[in-house]
Amino acid sequence: MQPRIETIAAKTLVGMRLTMSLTHNRTSDLWRAFMPLRHQIANQLSTELISLQTYPAGYFDAFNPAVEFEKWALAEMSDVGNVPDKMQAFTLPGGLYAVFLDKGSSSDTRTIQYIFTTWLPASAYELDHRPHFEVLGANYKNADPHSEEEIWIPIRPKTMAIPI
Repeated sequence: MQPRIETIAAKTLVGMRLTMSLTHNRTSDLWRAFMPLRHQIANQLSTELISLQTYPAGYFDAFNPAVEFEKWALAEMSDVGNVPDKMQAFTLPGGLYAVFLDKGSSSDTRTIQYIFTTWLPASAYELDHRPHFEVLGANYKNADPHSEEEIWIPIRPKTMAIPI
């Protein structure tokens, strides 16, 4: 499974967020709150939705499933002129991403395991400290084994250690 490498410009997003950890996963609470209100977002650029995570510095250095992070349920907008009540704007910084097509149930973690334990260590890239996100398009069906989503991992070229 090879990703495509893309550089994106900053994006204007609007949605809702919750703080959670992997051991206290509140993803379903977040999306249950967001979905009935998503049609209030004006100037949407597409029907795709974005599930986004912002992790604290060092999150991936010493992995602990109890460490909290922020998760967002979002839609992309052309501008932030009118943010609906109960929602917030979020600016996704631009940058370099590895984009993986994930097929199967959202509860299947094999793609994520492959990205972090096989692809990333063997690649010419390292993880960058920017948001991670998934694009949930027309073929996304949550826990369905035929579901498809794109997983966007922030990367940068590996820095070479200079021998002394």
